[in-house]
Amino acid sequence: MFKPHKFLQAAALIAALGWAANAAAAWPEKPIRLILPFPAGGATDFMARTLGQKLGERLGQTVVIDNRAGAGGGVAAEAVAGAAPDGYTLFFATMGTLAINPSLYPKLRYDPVKDFAPIAITHATANVLVVHPQVAAKNVAELIALGRAKPTELTFGSAGNGSSSHLAGEYFKTLAGIEMTHVPYKGTAPALVDLLSGRISMMFDTISVHVDNIKTGKVRALGVTSAARTPALPEVPTIAESGLPGYDVSIWLGVLAPVNTPKDIVARLNADIVKVMSDPEMKKQMTGAGIEARASTPEQFAAAIAADTIKWSKIVKTAGARLD
Repeated sequence: MFKPHKFLQAAALIAALGWAANAAAAWPEKPIRLILPFPAGGATDFMARTLGQKLGERLGQTVVIDNRAGAGGGVAAEAVAGAAPDGYTLFFATMGTLAINPSLYPKLRYDPVKDFAPIAITHATANVLVVHPQVAAKNVAELIALGRAKPTELTFGSAGNGSSSHLAGEYFKTLAGIEMTHVPYKGTAPALVDLLSGRISMMFDTISVHVDNIKTGKVRALGVTSAARTPALPEVPTIAESGLPGYDVSIWLGVLAPVNTPKDIVARLNADIVKVMSDPEMKKQMTGAGIEARASTPEQFAAAIAADTIKWSKIVKTAGARLD
């Protein structure tokens, strides 16, 4: 028997699908917002703006950078998770926001997996382990030996509880089997002041912050935290090769969209982002800032989020770090 309401439902569904397909085909027709979880002026802002400018040129639309700091990236994440999945709101997220926060925040108000559609990893950065010149260790192996001989002597500063500089130090402690006292600060700047004055022994922090002090001898670089050496400090070995095999703290950043964003929009964004980040001039510009230009598939990005969520949950648990 013919049922008019069933026919109308089917017709409405077909019409809706057709509208979505047409909308995706016409995209983008207006500026795109790229929301990031840090204030203007920092390294992440620099990465977002250089990417946004080049991506906008390829898309034929302006990419507006929207800085929304707060709650360890949670403010920005919630804004994107609640946005319409139409390709006009994107998230420039960090490894911390997606893979570390689920273990740090017991009441996270967004789901890093269910709320977003990964598009591409775009950048990777490494921290560098630097010590005050008075620390009697010229390399990682000697630092570990010092930590075992004098377990109450070593201190490491960080940008705050749960920051990558904090957890990089906790991971070092765990693998090395030594004790070091963590001293949290409200940001990198005050921690750096105490490192330069000798009030703390060391830091695991962003390379760009320490390059000048390394060159002038105000601090001593013992190793970079990534799996491979970085062009920004080619003479500095990795921590893994310098005495702590298996140590790897590489920090990635990437672009995501709200979940249910049309697949052809995600594919278009991925293709254009890969071309932008693979450009030799972009690679050169990032290398000069101590950053690695990356490009990945959405599937590779999703796999990285899953793997690092497991890895960092173990580190956070060992460190006992917890944030409200």
